[in-house]
Amino acid sequence: MLTGPREFEVQDVAPPVAEPGHVVIDVQRAGVCGTDVEFFTGGMQYLHDGFAEYPLRIGHEWMGTVASIGEGVDPAWIGRRVTGDTMLGCGICRRCLRGNQHVCEFRYEVGIRGGFPGALAEQLAVPVTALHPLPDTVDDTLGALVEPGGNALRSVWGAKLQQGDRLLVLGPGTIGLLVAMFAKAEGAEVHLMGRSPRSLECARALGFDGVWTEDELPVLPWDAVIDASNTPALPAKALDLVEPAGRVVYVGLAGSPSLVDTRTIALKDVTAVGVLSASPGLAGTVEQYAAGAVDPRPLVAATVGLDGVGAVLAGERPLGAGLGPKIHVDPRI
Repeated sequence: MLTGPREFEVQDVAPPVAEPGHVVIDVQRAGVCGTDVEFFTGGMQYLHDGFAEYPLRIGHEWMGTVASIGEGVDPAWIGRRVTGDTMLGCGICRRCLRGNQHVCEFRYEVGIRGGFPGALAEQLAVPVTALHPLPDTVDDTLGALVEPGGNALRSVWGAKLQQGDRLLVLGPGTIGLLVAMFAKAEGAEVHLMGRSPRSLECARALGFDGVWTEDELPVLPWDAVIDASNTPALPAKALDLVEPAGRVVYVGLAGSPSLVDTRTIALKDVTAVGVLSASPGLAGTVEQYAAGAVDPRPLVAATVGLDGVGAVLAGERPLGAGLGPKIHVDPRI
């Protein structure tokens, strides 16, 4: 539980009860995300906009097993390994009825918005409509990487890459590396630009040859640029770098406003795409993981228990952690 900026506790809380249409999950694995860190520091915009407040139980990248069900839920769900959508729309508004529940004005977001308790706990209750079954070929680590994978896959879809297209990914963190993996699986020539020596080393260890700092970046025609960074200046940089008639995808969020000159978008005839959530990409991500087309397990540097989360949020890396940017939590240890 986050009780205030840079304040946290591991608390005993009442176990969730499956309400009608809901299930209770025994959480087996959850990921710590940059959004969780923003809540920890107090910088997350939802705190200032009134969409979230302390105390808050975070955690929105998860997998587990259905332990119990509420009224109206098919008993066949009990015992199934699942992951789930973060975005929980109202189900009755115009956006939800059009299949856009992830941008519902009245939505809850698991562990993020509206006080909906997150997955950094032994158990989590969610609507059955949010569930995505996991086949046996998607293990616990992969299952908890479905949510970030969905964001990355949607970003690649937004770039509309053709075989052999040259893609530049800005920001080789979890999302950026997942973007690179999905794009490579689609046959694109993938390059990544970053700053952190560890993240650049990780990208190279994953088999990407085109890994650059901004000063080293070669002058090449970039058919698409995907900004997966949190740097305010890079959205404009992405627009400057992309080829005329190319596509720019914005999936990263900076802590302060990013300014883009719309005249450049028009004069270069560029298509700009924004990606908010994984929701429309979750099923496709499970399919690609299950088929072995993309295997992001090397991104997970370490797995800790609930008592280790505070240190991770504060920026510490667990002893013996690998190169990867992602830390997982197993609430059973």
